[in-house]
Formats: sequence, C-alpha cells, structure tokens
Amino acid sequence: MSASTLIALALAIPAGAILLIAAAERIANLREAITLVAALALFAMVAMLTPQVLAGGHPEMTLLSVLPGLTFGFRVEPLGMLFALIASFLWIVNSVYSIGYMRANKEPRQTVFYCCFAAALASTVGIAFSANLFTLFIFYELLTLTTYPLVTHHGDREAQSAGRVYMLMLLGTSIVLLLPAIMVTFAFTGTLEFTAGGILAGGHMPAALVGVLLALFAFGIGKAAIMPFHRWLPAAMVAPTPVSALLHAVAVVKAGVFCVVKVVVYIFGVDFLAGNGGGDWLVWIAGFTVLTASVIALRQDNLKRLLAYSTISQLSYVVLAVAILTPLSAAGAALHILAHAFGKITLFFAAGAIYTAAHKTEVSQLDGIGRAMPWTMVAFAIGAASMIGIPPTAGFMSKWFILGAAMDAQSWVAIAVIIASTALNAAYFVPIVYAAFFRPLAAPEHGHHQHGEAPWPIVVALTITAAGTVLLFFFPDVGLGLARQMVGGA
Repeated sequence: MSASTLIALALAIPAGAILLIAAAERIANLREAITLVAALALFAMVAMLTPQVLAGGHPEMTLLSVLPGLTFGFRVEPLGMLFALIASFLWIVNSVYSIGYMRANKEPRQTVFYCCFAAALASTVGIAFSANLFTLFIFYELLTLTTYPLVTHHGDREAQSAGRVYMLMLLGTSIVLLLPAIMVTFAFTGTLEFTAGGILAGGHMPAALVGVLLALFAFGIGKAAIMPFHRWLPAAMVAPTPVSALLHAVAVVKAGVFCVVKVVVYIFGVDFLAGNGGGDWLVWIAGFTVLTASVIALRQDNLKRLLAYSTISQLSYVVLAVAILTPLSAAGAALHILAHAFGKITLFFAAGAIYTAAHKTEVSQLDGIGRAMPWTMVAFAIGAASMIGIPPTAGFMSKWFILGAAMDAQSWVAIAVIIASTALNAAYFVPIVYAAFFRPLAAPEHGHHQHGEAPWPIVVALTITAAGTVLLFFFPDVGLGLARQMVGGA
C-alpha cells in the first residue's frame, strides 16, 4: 500500500466512522464495535507509515493548490508521526474505557459522544499530518468545533457555561492572534510549508518583528493553555471523564503544544531563533505558567480540577523545553508530549474509575480507597510518578532530556523552574497516594454500599496506559528515534 494511500486512509477512517456510528444508533453493541474497529484500523494505518518516517522518508499528499505557494496537503514528518501514533493508539484505549464508563454511569446521548470522538480524531490526524500552516489551521479549528459538543455533553447550565468559555477562548485566540501570525508569515516568506530549519531564516523578516511574531503564535495557539489563555481547560472539566482524557491526553492540549513545537522547529527554526534572541521571553512565560499552575493545583480538592491545573503546568514544560532553543531541548519537548499523554490519561482514567465505583470526586474523600480499588490506585500512583518525574516512568526520561538541555544551555531560569515544579508536583500528588494506601478506609456514605473496582473495561484501559507509562521508560526507541530525527539526529 502506497504512503499516500495510508495517509488518505488515516484521515478517512475516523471520518467514515462518524457515519457508521450514527447509523448504528439503536444497536449499542454495534455502535461500540464500530468505534473499536475504526480505532484499531486508524492505528494500523499510522503504524504502517512509521518505518518509512524512521528511515528518513517524508511521505506526502497534496490535494489542492489554493494560491502560488499555498496548498492544502499533507506531509508526514517525525514530530507529526509521533503525535499521530500517540493519538491513534490512545483512541483505542480510550474507546475501551468509554464503553465501561458511559454504560456504568448511564450517560445520555452516547451516539453523539462516539460520533464527536471520531470527528475529533479525524481532526487530530489532520493536524498531525498537515504539510503547512494553512492546512494545520483548518484542522485546528475543526478540532475546536468537534470537541465543543463533548464539553457540553450533559447539557445543563454548568456545561453550557463551560462550553461558552471553551469556544470563546479557543476560537478567539486562533482568529485574533494565530490567523494574523499565519498571514504575516506568508506575506514575508511567500510560503507556509513546514521546512526543516524553518522558513524565516535568511533575512525574510526584520529582527525586531521575530519576537512579536513568536508571541502571536505562542498565545494564538490557545490549546497550549499558556497563561493567561488557560481558563478554558479547568472549565471543560464538567464533561464526562473520557472527554477529559481526550482533552488532556489524546487530542486538544496535545494539539496545542504540538503546534507550538512545530512552529518553533519548522517555521522559525531552532538555530534562527537562538541566534536572533527573539524567543528568550518565552522561557519566562512558560516558567511562570508551570509554577503558577502547580501552586493552584496544590489548593484544589476536586480531583479533576487538580488534574486540570497539573495539565496546564505540564504543557508548559513542553513550551519551556522548546524555548531553550537547542536541538536536545526540542527533542525533550517532543518526548514530554509522549510521556505526558500516557501519564495524564492514566490519572484521568483513575479519577473516572473512582467516580464510577465510589461516587467520589474530592481528594479529601480518598482515604484508604487504595484498599478497595488497588488496580486503580496503583495505576494512579504510576501516573503521578510520571508527572513528578520518578523513574522508571516515561516522565523521568523526558524531564531528564529537558533538564540536561537546560544545563547545557546554562538556562538557569529553566533549571530553577524544573526543580521547583518537580517539588510542587510531589507536594500535590504524593499525599493523594499516601492517603489512598496508608490511611483508614472511610466508612461508606449513607445509601452507598462498600465498593470495589470499577467495571472491567475501565480497569483494563487504565492498566494498559499505566503499563505503557513504565514500558516507555525501558523501550523508548520509537519515540526517541522520531524526536531525534526531528532535530537532525541530535
């Protein structure tokens, strides 16, 4: 099968699944089977492209020429390959989890849920494989639109309010800041193609404007949740837990930091920005977001809100890493996208399992819960260890790369932020794990019987992602190979 066919199928499979899922609305088992088969098929198409990209190939497919130098097309480079692998694999696991969660909690509008999930994955693959900023912007906006019904899934006043914040901040930043940045880039360079080493090198733009353009991109990519454009993320926690997992690990926030890294590496170029000095301020902004979000997380009792602010902090690790502007730091940023995906989806899966089995949503309610739900809380502990950066987890590997790059570059701000935030991460995760396993089990609330684990699809899903978080530490070859190839083998 040709590479262009694989790209086309990777885009078509989740898009086609929308129609099939909708047609199977009255047959729940068939609807969910279609979701699982589509997820497996998508991952197969993406996996078949991987060897070619690891070997140095860049398969591509152009669909339409809009203007001279402006096309609608796809090109698979190492960073996009990594993102597509993450999203497609975790769609499989999240689908298994969703079946258990949506049924156990008797969630409404399940067909709409699965349709929007498939649409979001189609948009995510489009972002990952975009050949240029024009194509990326279209799929970036589609991702916002297709995930809005998921955020407002419950349809109550709280969900509608959260949906308004979600749409306002994400569409607002992309239209007011990101779109002008893309237009300015095209005006100065005559192209929007993602190119190794960047397209701005060579004197296309006055040095004074480089920092301004970077700011438009960094803040315009609102899905990266850099403060102050972060409030949509905690607001969106009103959605069902599988949606929270989608937002935090599979698609939305990963699309944000993916776009930031891609713009720095393939539009500006790491060497060009480092020589120009236009990106120095981004280290400070990312560091501020990392530390402030961690401090806010410390004060949260609601488990999903705590995880939301943890995500905001961890996302800015990626931005901080790429802002150090060395090949090693850019590779570390790519690896942290991978590590955070597995660790954070595990944490959200565990939070949903606790809600499903025990009807508990607050950190203060989790005393002794590890005795009743050992699989869930061991998985939670593994995810937490990855967020802190404790070996043997993927989070340790990515943080080690980022810290090493910061030391090589003598970026003392980045070093201080990494050390301080690691301590803060431990300060809000370790007490949860300790309380779960070493404090007495709270008596069942009135009307609730003693509980055990959540339904088996939920437990299977969180066990897979927890195991993946550890396995990526011991077998990092694919992720590491793609990250190094992105920056020319560093």
